[in-house]
Amino acid sequence: MKRVFLIVLDSFGIGAMPDSKSFGDVGVNTLRSCATSGKLQIPNMIAAGLGCIDGVDCLPKAAAPAGAVARLTEASMGKDTTIGHWEIAGVVSPNPLPTYPQGFPKEVLDEFEAATGRGCLCNLPYSGTDVIRDYGKEHMETGKWIIYTSADSVFQVAAHEDVVPLEELYDACRKARRILQGKHGVGRVIARPFVGDPVNGFRRTANRHDFSLEPPAQTMLDAIKAAGLDSLAVGKIHDIFTGRGITEYVYNKSNADGMAHTVDYAARDFRGLCFVNLVDFDMLYGHRRDIDGYASALSEFDSWLGGFLLQLGEEDLVMITADHGCDPAYTATTDHTREYVPLLVLGKAVKPGNIGTRASFADIAATVTELLGVAYEAPGKSFANEII
Repeated sequence: MKRVFLIVLDSFGIGAMPDSKSFGDVGVNTLRSCATSGKLQIPNMIAAGLGCIDGVDCLPKAAAPAGAVARLTEASMGKDTTIGHWEIAGVVSPNPLPTYPQGFPKEVLDEFEAATGRGCLCNLPYSGTDVIRDYGKEHMETGKWIIYTSADSVFQVAAHEDVVPLEELYDACRKARRILQGKHGVGRVIARPFVGDPVNGFRRTANRHDFSLEPPAQTMLDAIKAAGLDSLAVGKIHDIFTGRGITEYVYNKSNADGMAHTVDYAARDFRGLCFVNLVDFDMLYGHRRDIDGYASALSEFDSWLGGFLLQLGEEDLVMITADHGCDPAYTATTDHTREYVPLLVLGKAVKPGNIGTRASFADIAATVTELLGVAYEAPGKSFANEII
């Protein structure tokens, strides 16, 4: 193949994994929850075979699927963005990244405050919208950072754009990233800028920036770049992999923006991988437990997909998958959910069919590199010969 477009619908899970209870998730299923909404209209993904994937019982099953499909198992011990994307790219994480259900220890905050010259508020697991509602006024009055976390391995720093300049916020997150190594090596440090006021309310802006832990081993991106091919990143892919193995990148302001960037890259004559993350599913709808919003976003993507497929050449291939779940109907928490994820493979050279339940997301890395003719030792098993 000449080009592979790998699109991650961030958090689009398709049902609880066997070990989901040990992650605190019981009966979760992001797709099934979205299927309860009248807003879900996804004819292109249904025609591709989404309803034919193992365990999917909430969608029609295409009589003659247009694509190759599979259910992917997460082999890593996690349900977060960093570990999920690393595994897609060929790095399985047998140990979970550290989490802080009681907040970060005093020594971490003391070092962060000394490095940045500002104090800290909150230091608890919190919803991102709730934390600025509850601490935004005090932050504006004191200039202290709002520090919070979640069930994921994240150190999040919120600051009002009129109180703390964006570059100061980003610099503080870079300092936090250097502090949070070793036993406190969280997956991501996230800058969470916001605007507004206590009377009219606060809202987060599109100037979020992630500072990830560097992958502990070579990824397919490293191998593709080393082979002299293009490795293009859309959305937060660049941040998740700390820029490693990427030849060119662009950030997204929204799903629509990310889809437009993908169209722009498809119009170019490149050879290699275009790796895309569409985060609105997770950030705007999954965590906020907005079923109709999530279903509408899937419908928007599906409508776009129909037109995008018309752009593909004979040697182009599209893979659609996810990095974890975030069931919008699951009210026990507002966090990610431990789920299988789908794989849809579409293209003129693709042999349609169900290739079963795969043992690891890393099968994608093994397959992408084989299709592109790139040497790479991945823990996954390539399914290239099953789909081409």
